Amino acid sequence: MNATILNPSIDRDKLESLAYSKVTWRLLPFLFLCYVAAYLDRVNVGFAKLQMLNDLKFSDTVYGLGAGIFFIGYFFFEIPSNVLMHRFGARLWISRIMITWAVISSATLYVSTPTSFYILRFLLGIAEAGFFPGIVLYLTYWYPAERRSRVNALFMMGIPVAGVIGGPLSGWIMQAFNGVHGLANWQWLFLLEAIPSIVLGVITLIYLPNGIRAAKWLTEPEKKLLEEKIAQDGAGKLHATVGSVLGNGRVWFMAAIYFCCMMGLYGVGFYLPTLIKAAGVKDVLDVGMLTAIPYGCAIVAMLLIARSADRLRERRWHFAAAGLMASVGLLLATVFGSNVELAMIALSLGTAGVLATMPVFWAWPSAMLGGSAAAAGIGLINSVGNLAGFVSPTIVGWMKDVTNSTNAGIYVIAAALFAGACLAFLQPREVQTR
Repeated sequence: MNATILNPSIDRDKLESLAYSKVTWRLLPFLFLCYVAAYLDRVNVGFAKLQMLNDLKFSDTVYGLGAGIFFIGYFFFEIPSNVLMHRFGARLWISRIMITWAVISSATLYVSTPTSFYILRFLLGIAEAGFFPGIVLYLTYWYPAERRSRVNALFMMGIPVAGVIGGPLSGWIMQAFNGVHGLANWQWLFLLEAIPSIVLGVITLIYLPNGIRAAKWLTEPEKKLLEEKIAQDGAGKLHATVGSVLGNGRVWFMAAIYFCCMMGLYGVGFYLPTLIKAAGVKDVLDVGMLTAIPYGCAIVAMLLIARSADRLRERRWHFAAAGLMASVGLLLATVFGSNVELAMIALSLGTAGVLATMPVFWAWPSAMLGGSAAAAGIGLINSVGNLAGFVSPTIVGWMKDVTNSTNAGIYVIAAALFAGACLAFLQPREVQTR
């Protein structure tokens, strides 16, 4: 007798495996590309800094404030953006976000004063608000909690891949286009790296389904099975009003942990080229090529740690180990800051640790929150956490002007990462094991 008749669950397991394979191959590569474009537009100012500050006579304090003020606009519009996406659908809202941020990012080539720099960075934050937490929320429409660390890792690999691709690309643009048609190399950088976001934003309107029911490439049995998995996953989660989520202490506690992660992420994102240059690498193309190494290490660390966290159903130790690795790596980068080889090893360790915290972290709030509570809670956590994107470069820039070294600022970032690793152990066990 056929084994599938004796055990109908075999057919269900095969159907589930096929359905999730379809979802993953259909959605993740595209969302991944969108995130690569998003992160390039967000942090290419770190490469532009190598020449922009000299051309415009900006201090490191001006740069740090301008890099960070992005996150003030981001903070105020994050939760409304995520709630609107939940209401109007991912396809339209994500497309709107991508096109508007690309237009504003390209306009940065017209910056000539600190004020114009601040204004455009602030507007860029408003435009991009909701993209990252919107995608995190969108993935909860498709995947249950036990699959989420790995899925988050595949999506969030956009950050290190943006570093692997964007570093050499940015270095090449700044070397090859300097003075072309009367524009400086950093002006070409903002213009050319905005193009992929516009193209992907238009494609999003055609390609991205709003949810399981709208996916024409799934069969009806596959849709029903996936909807059942999401319904089961939603049992026991917090479904509440936006107002009650804003007053939930556990959500704010997660936001504090995420703030510590983001101190590291934007410390690396905005200052990695500067740290490599300070180690003794002078040519801008060489700096771009070398930035690919730490981000390449981060890709491996993200996948391995996220896979282990899902397999063992354990989050706290995995998160803490990654956070500690990041803290130690950045501290060692200051110790060996004048030795290119040792500095690159330390920066690779720090970058890998910083990025490996992210997919493990985002399995926590999506395991606890559902429905509109998830939209508001994920938006709140991301917006508060991303305020570190203002604090981190502002502190480093100010301390660089005061002490003529980035070391003191890096110490603050390393301390924040260590604090986040410690706070992880205060997470409730029922959340961290889901």
